[in-house]
Amino acid sequence: MRIAMIGTGYVGLVSGACFADFGHDVTCVDKDEKKIAALHRGEIPIYEPGLDELVATNVKAKRLDFTTDLSKPVADADAVFIAVGTPSRRGDGHADLSYVYAAAKEIAQSLTGFTVVVTKSTVPVGTGDEVERIIREANPAADVVVASNPEFLREGAAIRDFKFPDRVVVGTSDERG
Repeated sequence: MRIAMIGTGYVGLVSGACFADFGHDVTCVDKDEKKIAALHRGEIPIYEPGLDELVATNVKAKRLDFTTDLSKPVADADAVFIAVGTPSRRGDGHADLSYVYAAAKEIAQSLTGFTVVVTKSTVPVGTGDEVERIIREANPAADVVVASNPEFLREGAAIRDFKFPDRVVVGTSDERG
């Protein structure tokens, strides 16, 4: 499977590296040019035990790559994961979904063929419906299914949590997804 992972923060980088380790072709996308340049040099921007080796192994095997341009990875993808930040608003803890929605709009412009778009960021109920609305508004011809795959990764144990989960949650109402 070809996967585009939008976001190279904790969730995106760990998930992308683990999917690549499972044998999938993964391109991790981030707007931060310095972060992508560092990843190309083998420098990992977060600390997670074993992640540096996991990334290096899968880059060497040509299953994992990094870029700042999402157009080709999204166009080629079978699945696109949105794993961007959702910072909490000070005071009430409300999740800022602006990065998720911006990613959805940008993804919509590059979709070709049937694609599953998966929200992996920590988001409230109903976000998938809004992501689907944004994609359909931006690209009415898109053949897309939106699904949710919440993450349950613990810092320091994220690779193990991803590879040996105690639960897997995937939500979609479309059989193709």
